[in-house]
Amino acid sequence: MADLSAAMLAEIDKELARRRLDLYSPYAKQRAFHAEGAGKRERLFMAGNQLGKSLSGAAEMAIHLTGQYPDWWEGRRFDKPVTAWASGVTGESVRDTVQRLLVGRPGQYGTGFIPAASFEGEPKKAMGVPDLLDSVAVKHASGGVSRLYFKRYEQGREKWQGETLDIVWFDEEPPADIYTEGLTRTNATGGMAYMTFTPLLGMSQIVMRFLHSKSADQSVTSMTIDDVEHYTEEQKRTIVESYPPHEREARAKGIPTLGSGRIFPVPEEDIKVAPFAVPAHWPRINGLDFGWDHPTAAVQLAWDRDADCVYVIKAHRMREAVPVIHAATVKAWGEWVPTAWPHDGLQHDKGSGDQLAKQYAAAGLLMLKEQASHETGGNGVEAGLMDMLERMQTGRFKVFSSLGDWFQEFLLYHRKDGKVVKEMDDLMSATRYALMMKRKAKVRPIPTQTRAAWQPLDAEVGY
Repeated sequence: MADLSAAMLAEIDKELARRRLDLYSPYAKQRAFHAEGAGKRERLFMAGNQLGKSLSGAAEMAIHLTGQYPDWWEGRRFDKPVTAWASGVTGESVRDTVQRLLVGRPGQYGTGFIPAASFEGEPKKAMGVPDLLDSVAVKHASGGVSRLYFKRYEQGREKWQGETLDIVWFDEEPPADIYTEGLTRTNATGGMAYMTFTPLLGMSQIVMRFLHSKSADQSVTSMTIDDVEHYTEEQKRTIVESYPPHEREARAKGIPTLGSGRIFPVPEEDIKVAPFAVPAHWPRINGLDFGWDHPTAAVQLAWDRDADCVYVIKAHRMREAVPVIHAATVKAWGEWVPTAWPHDGLQHDKGSGDQLAKQYAAAGLLMLKEQASHETGGNGVEAGLMDMLERMQTGRFKVFSSLGDWFQEFLLYHRKDGKVVKEMDDLMSATRYALMMKRKAKVRPIPTQTRAAWQPLDAEVGY
């Protein structure tokens, strides 16, 4: 009976392996990554180790190759056979990850995401690496045949030239020249390229391309160990603790490794708190960082004076929008809250001729009369950063866990050659301005007072 049960279980496992594509049920972040393909030519799925990023890349490739789009699919659709490359670092890594997920292990072809019944003939073997495949032909739902070729970065850029493709999948981070060459293969078809990797190389050219210089044709999807459902909370804790401290954010959360270059080398768990109703007697202040090509950003701080603890409770970030748009968002946080701003608020707008700070004041924000300055005098960039870091390390700086954009910048904020990298730092700067001017924070006025009644009484605002 035991032997029969074991045989039955083995047969069930074999059948499930043959139906891998049908059984693919993505997590929310995986599904979001697929959906971005509907409007983006270039996609990056940046996630921790063993969280399902390569699995998602393989599933998407199989869906396009076969034309078997599931009911839940919101990504791009091809109504004809496609020509595609699936790639990785070395021949061995391609065989053991990309090929295994798509085709199956050697001798078990048809147990990957491409169903056995979809193969058109036998897979073609590559030269030089045992059991590595060169290409496979896949029947497409339209009646034609898709072609998939396996590529590897170690072949060099020259081996990536010449072909015209619909899709390129990079599993693990490619060198910048390989990525550009692969993307170029899709130009003529208006095709797409996507990457799935854990950013262990830190702020590389590829990561910078997507995080700092992102175009309208690019998207980034980040997935952490908290976004997956196949680990228990205890397993998640054990996995995270098994990594060296300096690699935990990359391996568990898909955050680029920055090491000693991080400006705030503090675990986000140390400053993250669940949102709560802020007591009315806590003073508040906004911080505003001006931008256009890079985002304009705003935050609101609440100050628990009894514990001398500052909380970041609101955050806003948007690029290429006029002052009245940003002002409407920030004003909704409380018309009575004063707003700190940097020295470039004194610059005159080329169109209207008005100073930026004055434009925001005209749009309804209660701008402080003077630009943000440290209590010791001057703009105080380093002094302001050290204030933030000291508060974080002493438990006197907290951030609402709902502010995802704020934490994204916090984790990527770093120095290069000793200097603060002025990219992807908009919310960090807004926070620093607000904290520097915390002494100007105000308590909510009593409910019976109107803005007209209380604003003239405040000599600090009304720029």
